[in-house]
Amino acid sequence: MDLLDGAEGGDVENLVTVLDLVRAGAARTRPELARRSGLGRAVISQQLERLQVAGLIGEGALAPSTGGRAPRSIEFRADAGVLLVAELGATSLSAGVTDLTGRLLAHHEERFDIAKGPEAELGRLAQLFDSLLQASGPQRAPWGVGVGVPGPVEFSTGRSVSPPIMPGWHAYPLRDLLAARFSAPVFIDNDVNLMALGELRSGLARGEDHVVYLKIGTGIGAGIICGGRLYRGAQGCAGDVGHVAVEAESDIVCRCGNHGCLEALAGGAALARDGTVAAQSGESAYLAAVLNRGDDVTGEDISKAAQHGDPVALALLVRTGRLVGEVLATIVNFYNPRLVLIGGGVATAGDVLLAAVRESVYRRSLPLATRHLQIALSPLGDEAGLRGAAAMITDELFSAERLARWLPVGSPAGMPELAEAT
Repeated sequence: MDLLDGAEGGDVENLVTVLDLVRAGAARTRPELARRSGLGRAVISQQLERLQVAGLIGEGALAPSTGGRAPRSIEFRADAGVLLVAELGATSLSAGVTDLTGRLLAHHEERFDIAKGPEAELGRLAQLFDSLLQASGPQRAPWGVGVGVPGPVEFSTGRSVSPPIMPGWHAYPLRDLLAARFSAPVFIDNDVNLMALGELRSGLARGEDHVVYLKIGTGIGAGIICGGRLYRGAQGCAGDVGHVAVEAESDIVCRCGNHGCLEALAGGAALARDGTVAAQSGESAYLAAVLNRGDDVTGEDISKAAQHGDPVALALLVRTGRLVGEVLATIVNFYNPRLVLIGGGVATAGDVLLAAVRESVYRRSLPLATRHLQIALSPLGDEAGLRGAAAMITDELFSAERLARWLPVGSPAGMPELAEAT
């Protein structure tokens, strides 16, 4: 059958409604689809037939009976296609291949300096994608590519805009170059947005409507879930809390050019800077040992030193947590989230950091705003961004407008034009 033969706008919307319910696991049988969608049985049967012919759904085992004949369960075909996903950090590069649910089939992470510029990053990323595709199983053309970058992104164009920690990346055509290289639609977003989306789809935030994901790494940023959906803002830079001024009189200059930004005083680079001073002065024996073996002090070293009881490292993390908590308290009062998740490299410090953040938030927030507030460490850790990148791709590919464009030809592979704004 023609997968969209005679389909009109509303019909395509019905198709997306049914597909979204099945792939989210919100409805697993025809009766459940009818209850959750409000669509009639004939409409549901028609859309299920189209999705089955397209290879996007299949029948599973018999579901429990609620009276009468047991219904056959309906399952999303996660193996119908593969996705290429990556997270570019200030000091690391993580890439993977996933199925259509975001499950990692192959994954690699390595140290990388984003300040080397986009050409070096793009070349290495393409190499990793090629090798990961080979390692993930039978060779298939990817359905899409999703990348998170540590800076502001205009989502409609996929281009970074004046990113403070990414020299050479302003307006760089990363999306266009990757699309040409892999002949697939490419979507680019801020890395913290993707971490928030990853937690929403497969982490602690699943089922939550109002969430803030705060990444404390080399930089600091927030991803916002509003009404169960990722909120990017008018131009795509919502959540850039790292450049909120926390000490206006500070003489420390942030990479954005201003003084006293949260990131400049409490981010991973700030911890490394202050830890290096403590190591050079001999105030911290643990950190001095890091320098003595010829290594630079990093935010990760601060976390390890704190776990070994180093008082300087503990004090630095408590200060970081206090400053982050003060900014987070403003967000809590303004936005009133139900859940705050903390991730990023500095978050590996664990309870020391978390306790300091919580103390500041609860001390500075209104009682009603914190009545049911949960503040926790991200359970997905390093996988959050990659899973979020996969969710970004499928959300875009399975939107009504894009699905109508590629479903008649069977696959979005080979259609890089799908990523263009509509």
